Amino acid sequence: MVAVNRVFAAQLAGLPVFGPDGESIGKVRDLVIGLRVDRQPPRVLGLVLELATRRRIFVPMLRVTSIEPNAVTLATGSVNLRHFHQRTNEVLVVGQLLDARVRRDSGATAVLVDAAMEPSRTRDWRMTRVAVRERTGRLGRRGPVQVLRWEELSGLSVTELAGQPQGAQHLVAVFETMRAADVALALHSLPVKRRYEVAEALDDERLADVIEELGEEDQKDLLAHLDDERAADVLEAMDPDDAADLLAELPEGEKDRLLELMEPEESAPVKRLLEYSFDTAGGLMTPEPVVLAPDATVAEALAHVRNPDLTPALASMVFVCRPPTATPTGRYLGCVHIQRLLREPPSDLVAGVLDTDLATLGPDAALSDVTRYFAAYNLVCGPVVDESDHLLGAVTVDDVLDHLLPDNWRETGLTHA
Repeated sequence: MVAVNRVFAAQLAGLPVFGPDGESIGKVRDLVIGLRVDRQPPRVLGLVLELATRRRIFVPMLRVTSIEPNAVTLATGSVNLRHFHQRTNEVLVVGQLLDARVRRDSGATAVLVDAAMEPSRTRDWRMTRVAVRERTGRLGRRGPVQVLRWEELSGLSVTELAGQPQGAQHLVAVFETMRAADVALALHSLPVKRRYEVAEALDDERLADVIEELGEEDQKDLLAHLDDERAADVLEAMDPDDAADLLAELPEGEKDRLLELMEPEESAPVKRLLEYSFDTAGGLMTPEPVVLAPDATVAEALAHVRNPDLTPALASMVFVCRPPTATPTGRYLGCVHIQRLLREPPSDLVAGVLDTDLATLGPDAALSDVTRYFAAYNLVCGPVVDESDHLLGAVTVDDVLDHLLPDNWRETGLTHA
């Protein structure tokens, strides 16, 4: 028995999904509908679920036994774990319908901001209602949201949706609650036209985070879609090592043009990274680890690693060097593991708790050597130091895994054991 009679797509997206015994399966990411030739309400075919492994699968609506305000429950039976692939006549409600321009019978144009499904007597679900907002007056002021019957609107065929320009305000709002890696996976599954529209609507920082999580081909495609000025701004917002990896895949002329458009202080570390082969410690490293002078206190070190912009791997270790502390630094003195920092009095100096015995990586160390280094010392982050004892950067375990996994691992997701 389904607990509610009308469910709006934007409210459903993100809800946790459980099996009949209460086991967690994943989260709802979208609804799939089959559009009709006439204007009658389309049938809701099923849900797109995202598993904990980030794989996206399709679950037919007949498998849904309960939709509550805070969760969805599925019926008994195994879940098909095959990766979801959208068919020609299918439309993703969140991914493709939100922000679509539609026409009312009165002739007025409006923007679709949400859509609601309801169960029929035959246990089918139909997309029966749409929430729209009209643009009024010569200035296009936004009117109030109105909930209408599906058949009161036109402009919702597959052909019309594919051909019209579409905003992305409401889809971006749905993405606000998602991790960048999950947004990247959602973006990859969208039609190319819709992908571009979402990219244009995201701000530079958010788009940079998402591009870092995309596969190589999607990265190059999105960057090529942006005008050069915007592309340079997005590259500046990316982590230097990710920006360098992306630029290294571009033709020389395009790479040089974008580097020239970047601010000098942003392009300098990227240019340094481009001097190294991608499969060496120098090519893998980030030039922005946490670096402190020896007279810094433990309290200062802990304050730096609390920075929410740091990845857990980068936050696991503080590097201590003689000034200057910007890479390439002065003489490298050693490192302090975060566990050690947590055990020491806050007023003590980091110079007194240094790990000076940990081996360092040279910038030309091969990927196989870096992998063995992490395994031998049980690390998630390691220093890269040149022959003159200058700290050049740090390699993190996520960058190593990125280069060990198959090229398309981001698109295919991971399978259950």
